[in-house]
Amino acid sequence: MKKVFVSGCYDLLHSGHVEFFQQASQFGELYVGIGSDATYLEYKHRKPMFPQEERLFMVRNIKAVKEAYINEGSGVIDFIPTLDIVQPDIFVVNAEGGSPAKRQLCEERGIQYIELQRTPHEGLQARSSSSLKAALSTQQESPQPTAHGSQFTGLPTRLDLAGTWIDQPYVSIYHPGWALTISLEPTFEVRDRCGLSTSTRKMIQKIWPMKLPKMEPEMLARLVFCFENNPEREDGHISGAQDSIGICVPGLCRHYYDNNFWPKKIENTTDEMTLRFLEEHLVMLPLEPRKPGCSVVEDKDITPAKVKTLADAADACWHAILARDLTAFAAAYRASFEAQVAMFPGMVTPTYIGHPEQDGSYIAEAIDHYSALDDVLALKMPGAGGGGYLALVVTDANAFVEHHPEAFTLHIRRE
Repeated sequence: MKKVFVSGCYDLLHSGHVEFFQQASQFGELYVGIGSDATYLEYKHRKPMFPQEERLFMVRNIKAVKEAYINEGSGVIDFIPTLDIVQPDIFVVNAEGGSPAKRQLCEERGIQYIELQRTPHEGLQARSSSSLKAALSTQQESPQPTAHGSQFTGLPTRLDLAGTWIDQPYVSIYHPGWALTISLEPTFEVRDRCGLSTSTRKMIQKIWPMKLPKMEPEMLARLVFCFENNPEREDGHISGAQDSIGICVPGLCRHYYDNNFWPKKIENTTDEMTLRFLEEHLVMLPLEPRKPGCSVVEDKDITPAKVKTLADAADACWHAILARDLTAFAAAYRASFEAQVAMFPGMVTPTYIGHPEQDGSYIAEAIDHYSALDDVLALKMPGAGGGGYLALVVTDANAFVEHHPEAFTLHIRRE
């Protein structure tokens, strides 16, 4: 009899998994590779509901399964060591779990590759792990207060990577271009007045206190933008659209501005390897928040040439990230920040209106200090600058944080 192999995490085991096993076993004796706890944490950025030993026990005791193993590899294709053990004739995947990399691996090893459409067992409701987790989330009790007395919120925040300021028409009027953002899981304390769009985040909390609703991301971003920038806003300031888009649109996103508050185009990617590339090379470290009276727009100098330099750097940054070219990414990231500072020098040397006693020299000192480190390839200040954080491109994020405990790694929101 032929050997059939399937692989997955199988956390929150449900009838959809069992039906998949039954369908796969029609091709021969079924062997299952199960993602380890370490792989699950790396891939999902959270621990599984059930540890690997418990998941292995449950899968092994399903009638359709001949044998199951914990995959000893890592990453998206963590099952290669298990393939070497089983040496299957057929590899079966759900259509959603198929990939060119898996197909190519099977071709190289002479394994038949089969994709099955996800179908529920007759008479049963369709199930998926993501839908079960969403249902459980809606049934949770009210959140518990944190140690500081405030409630935890799962709302994401955003980090701007390149092209910042071009979402303001008084900048893009000189030259159109892209702004690049990533939506971040709130795995760290998101401090106020620190360049991470906390004002927009607070506006969202007025409507959805704990998490974003499930709806089309661009429409959600439009709703947030309009709510924040209502016609009765007394200060007359229009917050840039990169804030609402950066929070609401998952993954890596770019938005194209041409003398308008809302972009003409929005593109994003949640490609796993691209997002992992960013997570492997981005860290942030806190500075003091923007101080009272801080103004970064005093002495601004916006010219067509400077805005074009900003736009070119953002475009180069996008393509470098998609190519996972670290050298090109760092160069474009650095060029974008330099273009920002050329137009808005107050980002690094702010003016303190009505507060002459304030001193922002710590910003330049921090930039000089971290720029001089061998493993720092580029850096910038998030948002409008003037304090808050430094966002660094480094050779190895985990190694950097190990040697610099003041810094922390980032987790990009996938969905």
